Amino acid sequence: MPTLEWYFDYLSPFAYLQLETFERRPPAATIVYRPVLLGALLEATATRGPAEVPGMRTLTYRHCLWRARHLGIPYRMPPAHPFNPLRALRLTVALGATPAVVRDVFRHFWADGRSLDDPADWAALCARLGLTVADAEARLNAPEVKDALRRATDDAIARGVFGVPTAIVDGELFWGLDTTDMLHDFLADPALFADAEMARVSTLPVGVQRRI
Repeated sequence: MPTLEWYFDYLSPFAYLQLETFERRPPAATIVYRPVLLGALLEATATRGPAEVPGMRTLTYRHCLWRARHLGIPYRMPPAHPFNPLRALRLTVALGATPAVVRDVFRHFWADGRSLDDPADWAALCARLGLTVADAEARLNAPEVKDALRRATDDAIARGVFGVPTAIVDGELFWGLDTTDMLHDFLADPALFADAEMARVSTLPVGVQRRI
């Protein structure tokens, strides 16, 4: 069975929705969960996230709510967005980024609509993960945990990851919730990208380049 490396940040509602679709229709692959800092990915590519563009922000929030309802996925946005996901990402690294941990943290934000800023919400997340607040703080502040998250983010950038969620299988990159079916098709038939037209569009020259 192939390995699927799944890059995510809890900041992304699209990552939450894709994870929930994976729960319902597991990919034909072994999933390795890779927490990364979306802010660093955007900075590396000089890109703004959807929540940083006023019109796109409103549409994105509405679209995610509509999509969740359409799919029958529990969905409630946290009190404010964007939020700082750093503590949750570091704690995930400290706990080994297991499927259960990743799922529980995502649901804390996007199914229960809770935050990290409210002490009661933070305590609830720690308890959900079987930790006291003091234990969680000690784990996520360990220097090796901070270094591991930083290395994982740098590795993602080096591999061409520019946003989340991103799945990488056999060197092929699938970005975003909208590529979920494409990812499943590739796993079923890795020759998906082998035909002549796929090869042509993969190396299409740039026509006009906009000055930024």
